[in-house]
Amino acid sequence: MWISNAYAAGAAPDTGIASFLPMIVIFVLFYFMLIRPQMKQAKQHKAMIDALKVGDEVATAAGIVGKVTKIGDNYVSIEIAANTVVNVQRHTVQTLLPPGTIKSI
Repeated sequence: MWISNAYAAGAAPDTGIASFLPMIVIFVLFYFMLIRPQMKQAKQHKAMIDALKVGDEVATAAGIVGKVTKIGDNYVSIEIAANTVVNVQRHTVQTLLPPGTIKSI
């Protein structure tokens, strides 16, 4: 025969914790690079939502820019033009804008 038989290599010895070390390193990297920053950002967004008050200028996730006129438990009323008020869910308020932003637009 011109081709020799190929046999499987023997099983690698089990080294205990060393076999789990790459998985542990990957989890630690995911925690510090993805999970922790996302939790920090969610905490900042919740604090901003809780600190909303009447008269604040905000931008929603849908791109609506306006002034807060009324705040409820789950909804916020935003005046987007003269005598035009829309109700949006509280969590959709994305950004608190500096005062005077609406007039400069």
